[in-house]
Amino acid sequence: MHLDHFGLLAPIYDRVIRTPDFGQLRALVDLTASDRLLDMGGGTGRVLAHLHDGVSAWSTDASLGMLRQAHRRGLGTCQGFVEAAPFRDGAFTKIVAIDSFHHFPDQEGAVQELLRVLAPGGRLVIEEPDIRDFAVKLVALGERLAMMTSHFRRAEEIVTMFATPATSVSVHTGPHTYWIVIDKHV
Repeated sequence: MHLDHFGLLAPIYDRVIRTPDFGQLRALVDLTASDRLLDMGGGTGRVLAHLHDGVSAWSTDASLGMLRQAHRRGLGTCQGFVEAAPFRDGAFTKIVAIDSFHHFPDQEGAVQELLRVLAPGGRLVIEEPDIRDFAVKLVALGERLAMMTSHFRRAEEIVTMFATPATSVSVHTGPHTYWIVIDKHV
């Protein structure tokens, strides 16, 4: 039986989990009025609520408890797993995956699906805790002890997963965190 850790955490999640650097995130995502934005693994919608600024935006997550919190914020929500994203090819011009990639059970499958639903000319921004940081190693240990299926990766590993002739990939680092920006050409 699979335990929905995030469904249990949903009511308190926003109070106990660190807030992303929204300034850095906004700069990297570079939203325009015509963008269609997806927050993959969007949880309670805390990121999407700060980013969407009137653009067409959706949050998808596997946890119904998390999506209920996002729905309370008035956000468009859709339950789904990243490995089988419930969207058509090229549906979104911008996608964010904030502090969620390490929770995707099939990361290789997630890469394929994220690129599939990203439109040509679109951008994907992944923010992840930097596993080289001691504090992040403690978080990873805690998640393992809680029997979560998290798999933290170094930025270089994720870059390799997304590097194709059809993409440009760059890494931006901060304290305890890194952002990977994937631009899809075709």
